Amino acid sequence: MSFANLGLNPSLLKTIESSGYTTPTAVQVAAIPAALAGHDLLVSSHTGSGKTAAFLLPSLQRISAASSKPGKGPRVLVLTPTRELAQQVEKAAWTYGAEMNRLRTAVLVGGSPYALQLKKLKDPVDIVVATPGRLMDHMESGRIDFSRLEVLVLDEADRMLDMGFIDDIQTIVARTPESRQTLLFSATLDGTVGALARKLTRNPQRIEVATPVQHEARIDQRLLFADNFSHKNKLLDALLRDTELNQALIFTATKRGAEELAESLFEQGFAVDALHGDMQQSKRNRTLQRLRDGRTRVLVATDVAARGIDVAGISHVINFDLPRQAEDYVHRIGRTGRAGRTGSAITLVNHSEKRLVRDIERYTSQTIRIDVIAGLEPTARADKPAPSRRPSFGDKPKKPFAARGNDRFDGARKASPSTGSKPRTGAGAGNGAPWSGGFRSDGPRTNAGPSRRRFSE
Repeated sequence: MSFANLGLNPSLLKTIESSGYTTPTAVQVAAIPAALAGHDLLVSSHTGSGKTAAFLLPSLQRISAASSKPGKGPRVLVLTPTRELAQQVEKAAWTYGAEMNRLRTAVLVGGSPYALQLKKLKDPVDIVVATPGRLMDHMESGRIDFSRLEVLVLDEADRMLDMGFIDDIQTIVARTPESRQTLLFSATLDGTVGALARKLTRNPQRIEVATPVQHEARIDQRLLFADNFSHKNKLLDALLRDTELNQALIFTATKRGAEELAESLFEQGFAVDALHGDMQQSKRNRTLQRLRDGRTRVLVATDVAARGIDVAGISHVINFDLPRQAEDYVHRIGRTGRAGRTGSAITLVNHSEKRLVRDIERYTSQTIRIDVIAGLEPTARADKPAPSRRPSFGDKPKKPFAARGNDRFDGARKASPSTGSKPRTGAGAGNGAPWSGGFRSDGPRTNAGPSRRRFSE
């Protein structure tokens, strides 16, 4: 099967060929002809299956003909859970639509200036890629209309629902024309996702693609069991002081957890930054650039913020908090062992979390090796659950974590606005990587999250 057999027009086939693609993936073979025929689609496929091209190629072919309706609103609307994914989708649209005459796109995401987004919306736009929260902001201010909308795409719908976007999605969809074509892509079509899909689509074709789990054989995976929160901190400290560690990416479950862990590691002298969804896009970009430049040795991040990170120097991925979905585990450990290098993926596990470990092992069809660090062995057996409660970051931190509100830590961040990204000075400055502060959430509008201090650079 080739792309030429899918019904795509010559200009799209030309850009596909120039991009180096020769054979369509399973989801593209199933979805592209059905989408070209005008059907609503419910597609179950995992990350890396080629789903972006599966919805962009037929959408681009559809809008290659001029619209019969007046107005400036988008003809294609793509909703994504994160700003990084939104930017990737726009980049793919430009790649596949390179032969189209004056293709106009706009990305509407939190953390980016409103002025630039408003400027793009003043002129007719073909494709809008947006996170639900920022799109709602533009809708409420009357800056966008959907009178010309022909195609609505919900990309990674399950993740958007996990993030609490269901109310925003329903509000957005209610404002779109009933005549639209709806293409919903999700890792699963069960439960809440399936119920939402039935409300949004009309006589959809259901496509389920079993994507083989890709595993990087050059990643050494290990489990370290922790008796309690203090024990987990000691294990992390030992891992970060390993002489073989070049750069580490540490995953936490929450934004607040990322902040507090980064704060503690900074107090201990590590060159560390945090990356999460409450940071402005410009600061996220600077944080990633410091990581690429090697100025940041340890990055503490949430799953949402870490999507799309491709830094060859990351030698270790450490799961400080276990992911709640097995697919996220595969995505996390794939951040190490890049560009032909070897990598280490270490997961710190509470004894009460063994079910999550079993879920990951079933998903990957692999058994993860249980390891210990000399002198830090767990007192409870790894094969016998411990009755103790798992503390969270909401609990009062224990040593070696430093207390919140330390003057030395706060003072290191209090630079004049005119100084820009001023390096840290004094103890804990590491190699000069500055702290990335500032918060602007892409999260659901109905959940403001816990209160927190605002750090400035």
